[in-house]
Amino acid sequence: MEGTIFSLIPAVLMLLLVLLTRNIYISLGAGIIIGALFIHQFAILDSLKEIVTSFSNIFVSEGAPNIGNLLLLGFLLLLGIMTAFLQASGGSRAFGQWMIHRVKTRTGSQAMTGVLGLIIFIDDYFNSLAVGQIARPLTDRHRVSRAKLAYLIDSTSAPVTVISPISSWGAYIIGILGGLLATNGITDIQPLEAFVQMIPLNFYALGAVLLVFIVAYFKLDIGPMRKHEKRAMETGELVDPEQKNIPGDLGNKITPHEKGKIYHLLVPIIVLIAGTVAAMVYTGIKESGENVTILTIFSNTNVNLSLFIGGVTAVLTALLFHVSQTKPKASTMKVFIEGIKTMLPAIYILVLAWMIGSIISTLETGQYLAELVSNASISASMLPLLFFLISGFMALATGTSWGTFGIMLPIAAEVAAVTDATVLLPSLAAVLAGSVFGDHCTPISDTTILSSTGAGSNHIDHVLTQLPYAVLAAIAASIGYLLVGLTNQVWLPLIITLIIIIVVSIFLNFITKTSTSKDRS
Repeated sequence: MEGTIFSLIPAVLMLLLVLLTRNIYISLGAGIIIGALFIHQFAILDSLKEIVTSFSNIFVSEGAPNIGNLLLLGFLLLLGIMTAFLQASGGSRAFGQWMIHRVKTRTGSQAMTGVLGLIIFIDDYFNSLAVGQIARPLTDRHRVSRAKLAYLIDSTSAPVTVISPISSWGAYIIGILGGLLATNGITDIQPLEAFVQMIPLNFYALGAVLLVFIVAYFKLDIGPMRKHEKRAMETGELVDPEQKNIPGDLGNKITPHEKGKIYHLLVPIIVLIAGTVAAMVYTGIKESGENVTILTIFSNTNVNLSLFIGGVTAVLTALLFHVSQTKPKASTMKVFIEGIKTMLPAIYILVLAWMIGSIISTLETGQYLAELVSNASISASMLPLLFFLISGFMALATGTSWGTFGIMLPIAAEVAAVTDATVLLPSLAAVLAGSVFGDHCTPISDTTILSSTGAGSNHIDHVLTQLPYAVLAAIAASIGYLLVGLTNQVWLPLIITLIIIIVVSIFLNFITKTSTSKDRS
């Protein structure tokens, strides 16, 4: 069943179960089991071995420890411990009290979260977790639901890093572009120049970022988000009280120190940011050899190792602050234990997501979708739209933006170069945009998981509440890509895409306010 239409079934089944059961563990587990059975033609023992192998490969691959995965899991544990120390020291409470006098509205707290997402553009993992740590005390004080916070984080992580040349994503994409341009004999444009020209063509990323600030300004709560925001404002319950084991959420398990100061929160976070960025630069320079540039640094940097180093330094800093505080204070051991416990749900989800990603890769789901595109006879004017839609579905099904980049960018380059060179860059940009769109809609994306973790939100609540906003931006982007193919222009389709998002948002805002007024009357 590898590389056939049947390879789509495990991914589609998983997504349907997520919507029907709202249980991520059952949904991912079912997808893993069905996928393993498909791989081995329903031979039970071989299927069990496949499941065991997909699990063990997370930790040990080809006889050697899978250092990258272990470091990322270690960083999540360190982040949980740091968060627990920030609460135990009273730093989170002090920061929230300080900021609430300066950012006095819910709109301001949400807009600040969006601005932080724009500033921290080095890496999507780092963005998702760091922005959550900084923004959560403030948004909590203004009764912004954790689902809304997760949306704000997720929509300014991948969409920002995918259009930033100085980021782990930008370096990776520019590296791919260099090979594609050389392979297709395109010598009149350099990879970095191509990337920069593709930025205004990344309609979904730009639209998603714009929508974050529209949502904050207009208080645009549509779909399931409306229920979460209404509950948060009326009752102060930032997460669904029926949901248990929220990643990154300590609740009332640790009593904050009465004399906590703002620097008890800010200094560990600054150390986390500085330590991570310094480690990224160092590992990038070390692996770049003699040709050291900003692009080679970020294309060769070891993100997971850098995150781990930053996490260790931040935890040690927070621990020193905690130890130096006077009693009464929370037990150091309890802080460690509670911090680790808050991250276990995120780790479980991430491990299951990696497992189903391995299963889907073996089933060659991505390759099947790619062949549909390469074998299709279609007008050149439709290529940007087609690549956007196929890349979106591929990222949705496989849970990986980077994997979709690796598969679809070469196909888009080859098809566009042969069909019509004028749609080359729009087609490549559409692949990037579609990959981020699919990434936003799937529950098995690393970035989606880490965004809900950074916000302290239930993972499925985040996926379902973000979906209407992602679809709105995607519909507008689809119209933009259709216009690009028909007009061979860049700025007019971009402007129309953004105008559609603004107009539809204003209309939806009017509808929701009218509905709310009727409910009250």
